[in-house]
Amino acid sequence: MHPDHLSYSHFTGPAQLHRALNSLAGIIEGISIDGEINVDERRFLGNWIQDHLHQRHQHPFNELMPVLDQALGEGRMDEESAEDLRWLIDRMRSTERANATTADLQRLHAVLGGIVADGRISERELHGLSEWMDEHAHLQGCWPYDEIGHLVAKVLADGVVDAQEQDLLKQFFSEFIVLADDRTLTKPLLELAGSLVGMCAVAPEIHFEQKGFCFTGASSRGTRSDIQALVTARGGRVHPTPSKKVDYLVIGAEGNPCWSYACYGRKVERAVELRKEGLRIMIVHERDFHDALAD
Repeated sequence: MHPDHLSYSHFTGPAQLHRALNSLAGIIEGISIDGEINVDERRFLGNWIQDHLHQRHQHPFNELMPVLDQALGEGRMDEESAEDLRWLIDRMRSTERANATTADLQRLHAVLGGIVADGRISERELHGLSEWMDEHAHLQGCWPYDEIGHLVAKVLADGVVDAQEQDLLKQFFSEFIVLADDRTLTKPLLELAGSLVGMCAVAPEIHFEQKGFCFTGASSRGTRSDIQALVTARGGRVHPTPSKKVDYLVIGAEGNPCWSYACYGRKVERAVELRKEGLRIMIVHERDFHDALAD
């Protein structure tokens, strides 16, 4: 875990447990959404297990892990096994302790990761995803529900998922893989028919003098205070939260295992809300931020 996260990680144990269970539920839904579970998708589920091996003797993982091991026994897993797992996880998750919207957003992120797990996204999977989203319409207005709906509708409009659309979908969905920290927000995203569908700006032009910056997540390139000092040294201003004074929200590539949502937290959510209100706040990946520092 990144040093910037250690000071408060022990306060978020219950939230991390719910996130793990919600993510597992979403992964299973994602890999089985087309009615088939192939080798690559089973391997993707195996990655979740590896990420949580250190918890296998804790409740409820001590009950869950043997069932997962059995379902994946001899490298096989079928739809019946997936259904048994969904049933078990639903009973392990406490809806009283976790906000329903947060839980369903966590599941949505994992569904996307499960769909892209084998490196292919079929029309059948997209229709399955659309049905899932119709059943969870209460997520409207929450990132990235609306953006996903817009993207999937565009791709399905002509009934064909071509190579360019495959690449776009894979890049977008991969941003929501809910496993180890270094597998979140690794790349800025692309445009489809002129509409930006990702979170981070593509090849942003970043200026420092008299500009406002806010930071979220952590960076392998230094602590938050170190990076903020680089901004102030170049005439920029640092703000603790997104507001009308902020021009850039910089997302650290390390993510944060304590965030409720796999690859962003309340600051990104607030920035998205501000953009919808018409404020010109740019969300940038730290890779582009450091490139601008170097220039």
